[in-house]
Amino acid sequence: MLRIHFTSDDLARIRLASAPDPLWEVLLSSFRLRRPSGAAYFGDWRRAVAPKLAPSARVLSVLAPPAGYAVDFLTPVGVEPSLAAGLEALRRTPRTRLRNDLAELHDRHPGRPLPAWAHALTHGDPRALTTVVGAVTAYFATALEPYWPQVRRQVDRDHEWRTRALDTTGWEAVLATLHPSATWRYPVLELAFPADHDIHLDGRGLTLQPSFFCWGAPTTFLDTALSPVLVFPVERSLDWSAPAHAPRHQAVAALLGKTRARVLEAVATAPCTTTQLAERASVPIQTASHQAAVLREANLIHSRRHRNTVVHTATSLGMALLHGDMALPPFFPQ
Repeated sequence: MLRIHFTSDDLARIRLASAPDPLWEVLLSSFRLRRPSGAAYFGDWRRAVAPKLAPSARVLSVLAPPAGYAVDFLTPVGVEPSLAAGLEALRRTPRTRLRNDLAELHDRHPGRPLPAWAHALTHGDPRALTTVVGAVTAYFATALEPYWPQVRRQVDRDHEWRTRALDTTGWEAVLATLHPSATWRYPVLELAFPADHDIHLDGRGLTLQPSFFCWGAPTTFLDTALSPVLVFPVERSLDWSAPAHAPRHQAVAALLGKTRARVLEAVATAPCTTTQLAERASVPIQTASHQAAVLREANLIHSRRHRNTVVHTATSLGMALLHGDMALPPFFPQ
C-alpha cells in the first residue's frame, strides 16, 4: 500500500502535469515489453517494436529489471516534460545520485551482476553516462516516437477530464479518482502498491503525472527525499497503435454492426457504468443499455450490480474478438 501524507499547504501545491513525460514513458514502456500484462492494449505495439530495438536497449534492462526496483535517476525530477530536457537532466545526474541508486539496485537484485559500464557509472564516468543517454535516445526513437501523437492524444484526453473535475469539485475528487484503488481521507491518500511505502509531503506539494504506459498500480520514486511525483495510468483506446480504419476492426464492425462494435470497444477500454458507456460510445443511454444486454447474452461482456449502478467489463472472449491474435512478441533484450 502506498500512503501519501498531506498537510494543508500540500493541497494548494498539487500540480497536474498536462503532457506525458518522455523519460517516464521510456521506463514504463520498457516494462510493458517484458511483462505479459496488458496484451489487449500493448500486443500490437510489442510485436511492431520488439524486433526493431537496438542492442543498446540492454542498458535499460540492466537499470530497470523487469520486476522490482529500477533506478530513480532514469526519470529526472523538476524538468519540463520534453525529451531534450529529460536527456539533458539525465546527462547531468550528480555522482552521488548515481552511486546511491546503483547501490540500491545491487542490494535489491543481488543475483543480477552489474556490467563494467554500470560499475563505471557508480564513479560518475561521463562516458558511461553518455552510454545511458544514448540508449534512452535510441529506445525512444524506435519504441515511442512513431506513436507519440497517439500517446499525447490519450494523455490530453485524461488531462481535460481531470481539469473539468478540478474546476467543479476540487482536488479531493481528482485524488479519489486517480485509480480504482485510490482512497482519499484527508490527510492521507492511499493507493495500491507492491509494498508498504509512505511519502510525507511536508509542504513540498505533489506532481500528478499521467502516463500512457503505466499499467496496474500507480508508481513513484523509492527515495522519498526526491521531489514527490505520483505517476498514474490513463485510459487507452484498444486500437491506439493501429492505423485508422484497421481491417481487423472493420471485420469486427461487419460482424457485430458498427454501433455494437463501438459499444464493445468502449467497455473493453475500462470497466464502466451504463452512463459512462453511453458517453464513451457517443450513443443514447437507452442504446447503450440495449447493446450491453445483447453483448452480455453473447458472453462478450459481463455486467454486475454495484450499489445503484451496473458496471460492465469485457470478457476474455470479447477482448479476444477485438484484439485478434494475443500471442506475445519476443521479449525485450536481456
